[in-house]
Amino acid sequence: MKKMTLLIILSAIASIILAINLFIWLNPAFGAKQKFINKERLEASPNFKNSKFRNSEPTKMITGTDSRWKVIKKFITGVENGRPEKPIESIAFDKDLFLKNTGGISYTWFGHSTILININGEIIITDPVFSKAASPIPFINKAFEFDNEYSVDLLPELDVVLISHDHYDHLDYKTIQQIDSKTKKFVVPVGVDAHLLRWGVSADKIEIADWGDSVKYDPDLQFISSPARHFSGRGTRDRDKTLWCSWIIESGDRKIFFGGDSGYGKHFKEIGEKYGPFDITFIECGQYNENWSQIHALPEQTVQAHIDLKGKTLLPIHWSKFRLSVHSWTDPIERVKDAAEKNNVHLQNPKIGELNIL
Repeated sequence: MKKMTLLIILSAIASIILAINLFIWLNPAFGAKQKFINKERLEASPNFKNSKFRNSEPTKMITGTDSRWKVIKKFITGVENGRPEKPIESIAFDKDLFLKNTGGISYTWFGHSTILININGEIIITDPVFSKAASPIPFINKAFEFDNEYSVDLLPELDVVLISHDHYDHLDYKTIQQIDSKTKKFVVPVGVDAHLLRWGVSADKIEIADWGDSVKYDPDLQFISSPARHFSGRGTRDRDKTLWCSWIIESGDRKIFFGGDSGYGKHFKEIGEKYGPFDITFIECGQYNENWSQIHALPEQTVQAHIDLKGKTLLPIHWSKFRLSVHSWTDPIERVKDAAEKNNVHLQNPKIGELNIL
């Protein structure tokens, strides 16, 4: 009887493991399969060593003293004011008004790291995520509610979709499928192209860049891939198999810095010295914790990074849409406001959906 019970338990465990693996294998949201990966391109990168991409300076994933179980418990039980109690006040997106600005820089922030940019009449969107969850499982990492709805259907035709890395809150399967038909080019870090190819994006629409590479969209618009201090992966077996980066957007005499995800590091000053000053910097200020302080910047470091970059205007991003850490949902903007005031930094804090003109 005991042997039979043990056999049933082991069979059940094996069935669950098999079911999970089949779910991951068959679900395209988890990303690239081997046949889409250009191994030669990966191995040619100076940042790809021992089968993984590396940061430009030593970087620990876990830095604090809290145990992993203590952090997980906080995630499960939640923290005070971890999510908004009611839909966040926002502004209805006006596509026609957005397209009127054909000179200079204007933008609309849709929360987290999704920013629609009009730079001298050319339209770019960064890390577009319009799904209801930053996860392949709909009830995990659910998005906050806004009092206006935003979707791919509301967007204008896009010159470029710009991706910083392959985490679910920055690269969303459903959004990429929906946005493909209105996008001329996807500009991505090395390795991220494999996800897009699996999702049906044509290879001739994808431009790939390593740190330091420049992608010229047309004579007046170029994108330069620059370092970030982070990591990548969409599952249990692909950690750091694709590159992460920040982006410099140049058009005429206008410059934008888009930081993606990054802990604070020496690269900000190096980028500022080489490419600054910037008209505006989009830098993360949320989802931080002392336990992973080298891969996500603290709000005070957001302001310091902006100073290092020689930025003129700062838009703090990576907050106000998902709860991916254990701070209150308003803590990022409260702390970054204080730091900006102390350091005389020009900060913009627009409502989601609002048109902003520099």
